[in-house]
Amino acid sequence: MKITEILMAEHAVFHNLFDHIEAVAPKFKTLAEVKALTAVVEKLHEPHSKTEDDLFIEPLEHCFEQIGQNETFHAEHEQIEAALARVHKAKTVKDAKKILLAAIAASRKHFDKEERIVFPMAERVMKTKTLTELGTQWLLKRDAKLK
Repeated sequence: MKITEILMAEHAVFHNLFDHIEAVAPKFKTLAEVKALTAVVEKLHEPHSKTEDDLFIEPLEHCFEQIGQNETFHAEHEQIEAALARVHKAKTVKDAKKILLAAIAASRKHFDKEERIVFPMAERVMKTKTLTELGTQWLLKRDAKLK
């Protein structure tokens, strides 16, 4: 399986999670509820972001430089992670929900950019064999974590 296919599948999971959060967030009554769901998003986002940065974005750095986006993708990952971390520092349910929903909106925008620009660019620039090898590296790392 190609790394682009794996990352797209992960995006599908995130979109479903985000849909759920957006539907239930208005009903949250406590900070603990918001923070617990934020922890789930963080637990999923961190390895996804790391995979993209390590296995996928780095080999395409030269392409990002050409389109003036070299720092953008790394920075967006960091901004999303920082926003999620801010939820845990929120003092009110209202503020926590607002921060979480803003992080989700930023994630959706970032994912859309990856799906429209980055993944197709990788498919054009990188060989299928390379994309498949990167997918295999992802599987090996995932399997090592499961043991």
